[in-house]
Amino acid sequence: MQQTAGFSSLKKRQTPKSGGVPVGQLMTMQPARAVLAILLFFLALAPATAQQQPAQSPDIPDAPSVSQPPPPAPELKTPPPGVNPPGQPNQAPPAASSSSGTDDASPGPPPPMKIGTVPPGSVPKPQPSAQDQLFQLRVNVNQVVVPVRVTDESGHLVSGLLSTDFSVYEDGKKQKLNFFTSDPFALSVAVVIDLGMPDIAVQKVNDTFSTLSGAFAPFDEIAIYTYSTSVSQLADFSAVGRKLQGVLNGLKTKHGENDGVPVTSGPLGPQGPSVNGVPVDSPTTPVSTPSKQSHVLNDAILLAARDLGKRSKDRRKIIFVISDGREYRSDANYSKVLQVLLSNEVLLYGIAVESAAIPGYNKLEKLRIPGQGYSNILPKYASATGGEILSEYSRTAIEDVYARIIGDARNQYTLGYMTRATPSDTRREIDIRVDRPGCKSSDLRPCVDVFAKEGYYPLPAR
Repeated sequence: MQQTAGFSSLKKRQTPKSGGVPVGQLMTMQPARAVLAILLFFLALAPATAQQQPAQSPDIPDAPSVSQPPPPAPELKTPPPGVNPPGQPNQAPPAASSSSGTDDASPGPPPPMKIGTVPPGSVPKPQPSAQDQLFQLRVNVNQVVVPVRVTDESGHLVSGLLSTDFSVYEDGKKQKLNFFTSDPFALSVAVVIDLGMPDIAVQKVNDTFSTLSGAFAPFDEIAIYTYSTSVSQLADFSAVGRKLQGVLNGLKTKHGENDGVPVTSGPLGPQGPSVNGVPVDSPTTPVSTPSKQSHVLNDAILLAARDLGKRSKDRRKIIFVISDGREYRSDANYSKVLQVLLSNEVLLYGIAVESAAIPGYNKLEKLRIPGQGYSNILPKYASATGGEILSEYSRTAIEDVYARIIGDARNQYTLGYMTRATPSDTRREIDIRVDRPGCKSSDLRPCVDVFAKEGYYPLPAR
């Protein structure tokens, strides 16, 4: 009875008081509740864990989840131009990239330009600003340079003069010097040789060419011209060397005019056959006069002067003529050639040979017979440009003159002043005076003679 009672009491304690659920059914439901409780526990624990963990960097994406796709990567915001990202030094803003994605180094073609035409003069010219007008300065200034040769009564150069010894007058008005020097100058020389002289004179000159080339310095530049009935340039401007020597040696084979008396009658004359002095085809005897050949000295000087005008302004420009001075039938006249000489600041020097070197011949140098040209025009050019002409007859005298003339051309006083006169084609006269007695106007000694160009042209010759 006791065992039975004990078993009965046990059964009563295992029976639940509420719900009326059997014990077997309760035993089967406990594992499911346990799993559900665990899940609820972790679900409640997840928010608290997320709050305790530090926030992840926005640059690092979340790990992929099996329940949902990974979120897209966050967009990087580009700072506006001129604002650099934090932590970076200030830099120039990058150039804007092309919308087409092309490289900046090879930009695409520019957009087409819209061009419209308007009648001439309908668009007004842009007016200068006040600042542009403030800094505009217009002054018409013309620097005039005058080489001056001063000699004593023996013809030798006078040295030791100062700027205060000179006075310069332009059109009668005294000018203020702003430049003065007695230093020698490098030369640009155009040598003009007359091949229209009698052959004996041409051969005499040909024998002096070696002395002529030796009169120049290594830093001079020389060009060679010849003329008779026409003008030719044999050598362009260059220093003394083999090329120039070759040209001069080639000139030694040239010949001048025939020295004989022209034949105007007789069996060799131009009148044709005759019987007893009477022409066969004419009842009267014709009078034959020899034709006079052209002697284009003006044209030769003009060509040389124009070429010298293209040479550097830091050189003294010289035309050196070896001729008898005759001029006949040139296309250019004296006035035109002189204007080109003065406009290009060219001085004319020369040696008068053959008939021009005969004593007393210079008395007739200004004589000109209408239709016959000039007997010797070289002294006129030399006087107007401030040059010099020496007359020598023998070969030895010609060789001695070369070095003297080149030395006189190189070693001169050089004066400079500014003229504010309006540029024009009108010639302006220049008068150079030296504070010393003149050899021609005074008996006081020592005396001086002054040689300089007579004037200049402000604008280049046309």
